[in-house]
Amino acid sequence: MSGCRDVPNSSPQPISLSTADAAGQRRWGLLILLASLLAGAVLRAWLSFHDDGIYWPDEIYQSLEPAHRLVFGYGLIAWEFVEGARSWALPGVVAAMLKASALLGGTEPRAYLIVDRLFFSAIGVATAYATYRLSRAGGASRVAGACAAALFSLSAPAIYFAPRAMSETASALPVVLAFALCLQPGGSRWERIAGASLLGISVMLRLQNGLFCVGLVAIFAARRQWVALLELACTLAIWALLFGLLDKLTWGGWFHSALVYLRANVIEHKAEIWGVSPFGYYARVLWTSMPLPSLVVAPLALISIVRSPGLAFISIGFVLLHSFIPHKELRFIFPVLPLLCALAGVGISVLEDGFRSAVSTFSALAVICAAALSAVRFHDLTFGDLGQYETLKPGASAYDDFGPVNRLLLAAHRQPDLCGLKVEVVHLAWSGGFTYLHRPVPLYANIGPARESGRFNYVITFGPHAAPGQVVASEGNLALVRLPVQSCTFDPGYLWRLP
Repeated sequence: MSGCRDVPNSSPQPISLSTADAAGQRRWGLLILLASLLAGAVLRAWLSFHDDGIYWPDEIYQSLEPAHRLVFGYGLIAWEFVEGARSWALPGVVAAMLKASALLGGTEPRAYLIVDRLFFSAIGVATAYATYRLSRAGGASRVAGACAAALFSLSAPAIYFAPRAMSETASALPVVLAFALCLQPGGSRWERIAGASLLGISVMLRLQNGLFCVGLVAIFAARRQWVALLELACTLAIWALLFGLLDKLTWGGWFHSALVYLRANVIEHKAEIWGVSPFGYYARVLWTSMPLPSLVVAPLALISIVRSPGLAFISIGFVLLHSFIPHKELRFIFPVLPLLCALAGVGISVLEDGFRSAVSTFSALAVICAAALSAVRFHDLTFGDLGQYETLKPGASAYDDFGPVNRLLLAAHRQPDLCGLKVEVVHLAWSGGFTYLHRPVPLYANIGPARESGRFNYVITFGPHAAPGQVVASEGNLALVRLPVQSCTFDPGYLWRLP
């Protein structure tokens, strides 16, 4: 049985190529792969330097802010890190990066923020390469696999989410690499163990990735590869224990974060506070955020069932199961996007085997054009395209949202006499918090003490309301204002909890 096929003898064998054809495949495959990875890297790097906005507070308060508190000793605490509803795995990774940046002299917030964004952008580029590896493991040719990588590397949502410190983007890389290692033809025991370990890491980063573990085990059970199945099960069990141990060490109880998270979202339905969406949300938002890639991925992924049914059913099942969950956001299915792109590459090769050159060449060109055109419009995405804030500001640009507030926090950081700051223009959850302010002084929300309280000497406010005080920095209609107070009065009741 072929090592990477989901069921034995279920697909036609690829037509053998001449030496000249094989050399041409290698050249074109390498060219498409390198060009798409380079273009994706450039766009992600540009975004890392030019977007200070926030897609959703989780990218700050589930990763950067707890990491900042771990490394520098202060930061706002979201309810998840009060009650222990999140694992410390992702904040721990970010904290290690912040600490390394600080040791190398990058203690200014702008410096470590750029390092953080470039780090997550690099994960995005690596995920695109892993998509190529998975597509090849599924039976795709070099050119088809490179087209799969281009789809992920250049699709607008993948570029948009790349620099953001979110569990969905971070966990996509170990997910796709895990399947590439476990499903490649002739894979060794150690490659399967490494793949299962990567899946275990992905679950520590994002609990919902446990669905992929179930799917991978099901593939090997369907193959009746019992020894390999036992190896996978044992490896995943070890990583489950490590998950529980991390919670025991950080929260004081085995699997504490998983249990609290499930209770909050399955029993108490806390996530539904942020809205509910119909079953077809993900199909609709994939279309609005990346219409051309969706147009080619959907049929090609279905065609790939001929050759890689297990991976196809896992990917489709992941989306369907998330579609039954009332509260939906596009980022929730981000880890499955590279798998769908990899399946599109497999679909191209299925066409190549059945129709030789004409249809498969057309499919490959269509994929490349769809990916390139999606990359061209990556900066035109609105929140409506991404399925976020659909009733509040669907037509607003998704880029640099709340960026002016965060740049004013950076400006406040540079004020030597800063002894307290109040943000009057937005809820603190939609600001960069102490990750951007990076000063151990009270940071108040709009519901906090009055200006006359003496608890703070700077405010971020709307320009027309700047007086009395001195405007020291401005962004559009927002301003950082120094109040006419000489110093701050100690606030014994200040809470570091995110209001």
